[in-house]
Amino acid sequence: MSDLYLRVFKNKSELVQSNGKEQLFLEGKMSHQARLRYQKITQELGNDYLEKQIIACRDQSAMSNVYQLEENQINNLNRLVNAVTSEVGRALVGLTILQLCVKSIEPKQSIRLHKSSTNRNAFSWQEGIPMRSLDKQYITPILRKYELLKLNADGFMMTRSLAENYPYSPVYKANIRGARLEWLSLVELIEANQINSENALHYLLLQLLNNAREFKKLATETLDSVQHFLESTEIINQQIITDLIWRHIEESDYAARIMEIAIHSLMQAMQENQLFPDCELKPLSQMRSANKKHGNIGDIEILEKGNIIEAWDAKYGKAYLRDEIEELADKLLSHPNVTLAGFVTSVKLQRQSELISRCQELEE
Repeated sequence: MSDLYLRVFKNKSELVQSNGKEQLFLEGKMSHQARLRYQKITQELGNDYLEKQIIACRDQSAMSNVYQLEENQINNLNRLVNAVTSEVGRALVGLTILQLCVKSIEPKQSIRLHKSSTNRNAFSWQEGIPMRSLDKQYITPILRKYELLKLNADGFMMTRSLAENYPYSPVYKANIRGARLEWLSLVELIEANQINSENALHYLLLQLLNNAREFKKLATETLDSVQHFLESTEIINQQIITDLIWRHIEESDYAARIMEIAIHSLMQAMQENQLFPDCELKPLSQMRSANKKHGNIGDIEILEKGNIIEAWDAKYGKAYLRDEIEELADKLLSHPNVTLAGFVTSVKLQRQSELISRCQELEE
C-alpha cells in the first residue's frame, strides 16, 4: 500500500490517498456552487445554530447521541479536549467545532479547504469557504459567551499555523501545538463520512460544558477554602500570607506562571478596593506573550482609556535583568502613555547599581 501524499501545482493541489484515490482542489475565485453552500452555512450559523446546539447539550437532550459514536471516535474527541492547556490546544478544539458545524449544516462542503474569496488578488480555493470569517463572526463569540474556550476575540483562525495555503490533511505540515494527530484523524473521519458530525459536535460540546462546570466548582471550593483559612486562623499578618504565596510558587510545577498569577491577583485585590478607580486591570495573557507582536509591555498591565499606563513583568529565578531592561526600553517607544514599568524577581538582584544607572538613563 502506498503512502498518502499531496501534489502541489501552480493552480491546483491533488491529495492522493494510500488506496490510490485522488482528491482535486482547484485554486481560483469561489465557484457558484461554493457560494450557494457558503450562503446556507452562514444563514444557519446566523440563526444561532451553534448556540442552539450548546443549549441542547447543556440541557442534556443530546446525551443519547453520544452512544451513536464509536469508542475510537470518543477517545479521539476526549484527547482533543484533554490536550487543552493555558498555552496550547484551544485553537484545534475551536477549529474542530467549526468544521463539525459546517459539515452538519452542509455535508457537501469540504472541511479541508479553509480559504476562499472573490478577490482575484487573494489566495482562494474554488470550492473552499473563508473559515476565518465564519470563526470570527459565528464561532468564537459563542464559545466565549458560554465560557467554553478562552479564545482571543479575533478568533482561533488568526493562528498562523492554521492559515497555510494547503488543504487540511495528514500531510499538512504546519507546526500545530496540541492534539494535532487527533484533529487530523477527525478531519479524515469527517471527510470520509465515517463519523456523524452532529453527534460528534454534541459530544465535544458536552465535554467542554462539563469541564467549564468542573472549573467553576473548583474555583468556588478554592474560595471557600481561603475564607475558611482566614476565619480559622487567629493571627493573619502580611508575613503569613507572603510565606503562603511563596510556598505555593516554589512547590508548583510551573513556578514562573504561578508567580505571574500571584502578582495579577494582588492587582485584582487593589482594583476591587478602588486603588486605581479610573483604570482597569488587563486580563492575564498567555505565557510568553509579553512582546511587541501582541502589543504587550509586561505580564501584568493597567490600562487607562485603552492605553497601558503601568506594567510589571514577573522574573522567576532571574537575578540579572540588563537584557530585559533594554527590551523594555524598546517596547516603551511605542507606548508613550506608560508612567511606571518594572520587574518583580524571586531572587536578589545582581549588579543592582548598574541596572539602576541604566534605568535612570532610559528615563531621561
